[in-house]
Amino acid sequence: MTRDEFLALALRNPINVAIADELTRLALPDAWLVSGCLVQTAWNVLTGRAVDHGIADYDVFYFDPDTSWEAEDAVIRALQARLAHLAVKVEARNQARVHLWYPQKHGLPYPQLACSTDGIDRFLTQNTQVGIRKTEDGYDVYAPHGFDDVAGLVARPNPGPNFSVANYDAKVARWKALWPELTVIAAKEMP
Repeated sequence: MTRDEFLALALRNPINVAIADELTRLALPDAWLVSGCLVQTAWNVLTGRAVDHGIADYDVFYFDPDTSWEAEDAVIRALQARLAHLAVKVEARNQARVHLWYPQKHGLPYPQLACSTDGIDRFLTQNTQVGIRKTEDGYDVYAPHGFDDVAGLVARPNPGPNFSVANYDAKVARWKALWPELTVIAAKEMP
């Protein structure tokens, strides 16, 4: 699958289009629509399901040097207000401040990031390491592992310093129930 083929599939979901449009209007710094909502839309089109089948939420990453909770909360509230008509869960996270709360929430270390794509790089699965954002000329697409796993309906672990086998197993079990065609690559215990 090429970049353009992936993008065309992801944009078949009108919710993805609406969120990408709103991110452009809000002009959040380094803002991307990321992960499952894109990949799962592609899986749904490829398997003949409704484009929003199984999508639990729509994740937005942005990178703002203001790492206060108040600033992030203002963005969360603005997006909720602007996208309420879509009746979906949108989760926005400032990637500049993840290192401040992640260790306490998950019990794992998390480095300070330099940009939103650094956060995409840390996803549990390689197939969900994707993001899109509107530009003046169309869309930027970020996908460090390409699109073969998306096209092949493969879930593959992305081992790294904060990888959790338990979290991976829970995520892929949910996916396998929703997309039985999915091939799950087992996670190995991480040191």
